[in-house]
Amino acid sequence: MQKSRKRKQLQIDGHSQTPETSTEEPYPSHHRPTPEECRAVRDELLSFHGFPPEFLKYRHQRLIKSAPHVNEAKSEPLKNNHDGGEETVLDGLVKTVLSQNTTELNSQKAFASLKSAFPTWEDVLAAESRSLENAIRCGGLAPRKASCIKNLLSCLHERKGKLCLEYLRDLSIDEIKAELSNFKGIGPKTVACVLMFNLQQDDFPVDTHVFEIARAIGWVPAIADRNKTYLHLNQRIPNELKFDLNCLLYTHGKLCRKCTIKGSSQKKLATNDDPCPLLDYCKNSNTSKTK
Repeated sequence: MQKSRKRKQLQIDGHSQTPETSTEEPYPSHHRPTPEECRAVRDELLSFHGFPPEFLKYRHQRLIKSAPHVNEAKSEPLKNNHDGGEETVLDGLVKTVLSQNTTELNSQKAFASLKSAFPTWEDVLAAESRSLENAIRCGGLAPRKASCIKNLLSCLHERKGKLCLEYLRDLSIDEIKAELSNFKGIGPKTVACVLMFNLQQDDFPVDTHVFEIARAIGWVPAIADRNKTYLHLNQRIPNELKFDLNCLLYTHGKLCRKCTIKGSSQKKLATNDDPCPLLDYCKNSNTSKTK
């Protein structure tokens, strides 16, 4: 499979933007997608691609959380699952930081290098910035990412007295957003990724792939930006479909240029002869725009 680009771009801009509350709807008169559309697109993409293997461990963790016999332990990291154990919330957040503006392969290498050089987060906090930069340099933007990670760990230690975010597992979505917005450089999209992947919450991150496809198939108005697309889709997509649909849209966006807007500037596997299960949705969206 092709190396992916920019799964979770982080806003490392010197300040955090407080995430919008989950009750806001920027496009109340735009009634798409319907629950039926969401389910149909999920089923089409699942039949076409299968479920993306890189997200199977997170899907497995969601199933474990939903099982009644493990509900009482939901605030503890899961151990010994089929993929070697659930990563901690702090691990997931740092992985998301490292994934900015690089491929998944490079961000994975950067995280592995980080953990090899500094076995504990206390070691990372105590390390010199240059040493941290060298450890994550293969992921790109090392000075900015190192600064963000150091600031995150420093603020977390100052506020909680230890380097652990597992307490977030017991909070509501809005409470989690409020907590993570306290950390400089952690933007709303990063928060959404942690919510969905590491905290098994019903949230729907909007990255480049999801954003392009949502516009192409008419799920948001043509004037929509990413932040408002995030708010709109989180209102419209049924909670039980959010995880699978998000993973599948992302995967499809990597591989298909027919239903994405910026396909000509990206390296994708699809050719003009490749089928696209969403082509009819794109055509219907274009037809409605010309009426």
